[in-house]
Amino acid sequence: MSIMRVRWGPQHPVSGQWAFWLDVDGDIVVNMEPDIGYTHRGIEKVAENRTYIQNVPVVERTSVFDAGNIVFGYVQAVEELMGIEIPERAKYIRTIVGEMSRIVSHLYGLGLLAIAVGFETMLMWFINDRELFLDLFEMLTGARITYSFFIPGGVLHDLPQGFYDEAMRRLDYFERRLKDYWKMFFLNRTFITRTRGVGVLKREDAIRLGVVGPNLRASGVEADVRKDEPYAAYDQIDFIIPTEKEGDAYARGGVRFHELEQSVSIIRQALKKIPDGKIRVKVPITPTPPKGEAYSRVETARGEIGYYIISDGSNRPYRVKISAPSFRNLLAMPFLSRNVPMADIPTIYLSLDLIPLDVDR
Repeated sequence: MSIMRVRWGPQHPVSGQWAFWLDVDGDIVVNMEPDIGYTHRGIEKVAENRTYIQNVPVVERTSVFDAGNIVFGYVQAVEELMGIEIPERAKYIRTIVGEMSRIVSHLYGLGLLAIAVGFETMLMWFINDRELFLDLFEMLTGARITYSFFIPGGVLHDLPQGFYDEAMRRLDYFERRLKDYWKMFFLNRTFITRTRGVGVLKREDAIRLGVVGPNLRASGVEADVRKDEPYAAYDQIDFIIPTEKEGDAYARGGVRFHELEQSVSIIRQALKKIPDGKIRVKVPITPTPPKGEAYSRVETARGEIGYYIISDGSNRPYRVKISAPSFRNLLAMPFLSRNVPMADIPTIYLSLDLIPLDVDR
């Protein structure tokens, strides 16, 4: 055996803003070590020097691909510190935004997985259909990528006039597109060949490694914060948690596809059931929670994210700790990259849907 160490990345079209050290024997990878930190911005430390409100756009940059869900847990933790209960209408609006953000994120992740197996057509399909929901975000928040829409006490704006009809029209179209996705992508012989049996993460290994989100559910574990510890309006919505048993790259893509179906259903139900009333409670411009600590967790597109906040009684948090899903899922990457062909590395990596911004923070 003759081992050679190869550096893969950082290169945006392949590994993103991080690198892998690959120990290879010919074209077989025998060991892999992630080299992270290229996008480290010190978000947790920055948060200590800004007010609770100013931190909303700061923590949102943890992962701009799922901005709606990333900030969800932060504002809930602040509300817990302050003893705030937000209005029911705000809970439904947050649920709608969270699920639209999940759709946008999953479409992006599936597009990258399509590129990993040389399927550029599907990348164009997924990226194009993201516009359906980015337009809705612009209509609701005035922005398309990062929104700073959730604030302690509720949300910034109510649903604008015509939003219900426009959202329903786009959901109907998108639901028809999902059928095309399944036929074009998931029944495609090349995609099946490149992903079936690749990067198999068994149930017991997924649990042992602490994997979260779709990657965990693709290994047969039905765990989702939206069901296990409901927040916002999720306890008022009927939906299922898609799971697969195979734990391979195909299963991870399949779980995300079926979550798109569920997100469409959740948004529809929330729009139909949303009550009238206020969209936020009155909160001081510069909140000063009492001394204490709070923990909040929500289900982002990549899995559970946790926020632990310590208040010292001032208008700035003493400590903000973020337990990011991509960092937890990263532990599976070296585990799945042992004794596999080098050509499978992009498929394994992109099937895990890891985001360097989320890992580094």
